[in-house]
Amino acid sequence: MKKRVEERLILKKSVKKTLNKLMLTIVFFLVGMITVKANPNLKKILNDNVYEKNFKFTKAKTAYEKYFGNILSLDKVIKKEQPVFNENLAFEKKESFEKGVKLKVSNNYMVPAIESGIVVYIGEKENYGTTIIIEQIDGIDTFYSNINFNNIKLYDYIEKGELLGETKGNNLYLCFQKNGEYLDYQKYI
Repeated sequence: MKKRVEERLILKKSVKKTLNKLMLTIVFFLVGMITVKANPNLKKILNDNVYEKNFKFTKAKTAYEKYFGNILSLDKVIKKEQPVFNENLAFEKKESFEKGVKLKVSNNYMVPAIESGIVVYIGEKENYGTTIIIEQIDGIDTFYSNINFNNIKLYDYIEKGELLGETKGNNLYLCFQKNGEYLDYQKYI
């Protein structure tokens, strides 16, 4: 009985915190929109930095969590699930390919995420096949190609070591990009 009352209090506090965060977010959004509407120069700056350049979702998420905490603070009520799959990237051989690297892996290799980030692209890339692009928390976009993916959706947050999918055959293609420029893969593998 006492435990039930404590759980209700925790839930009530969590809901109150979440509503406060939601209200603060709405207020910031409205103040931002009014400011943009009133100042044409700010509108141009916003347009150039958000619509013309690659918006960094992971930086926005990290800043939000730093100042406001997690979006839903139900951690004390809901038990966190432990990942079943949490691996590091393993391969037999690597060689340069196009603007990245081709890794020789086992058939139907289960591909882990190299770093945490947000899925910003899912689709076909010429010469690479099925590709998932993850914008990592360090600002680097990582392309994972030649894989089958099942449960990954656009804008999912992926933890480091989390399963992305399985390779089609025994090759995995990776590319690393920052601010539109391809990076040397040897620093990241």
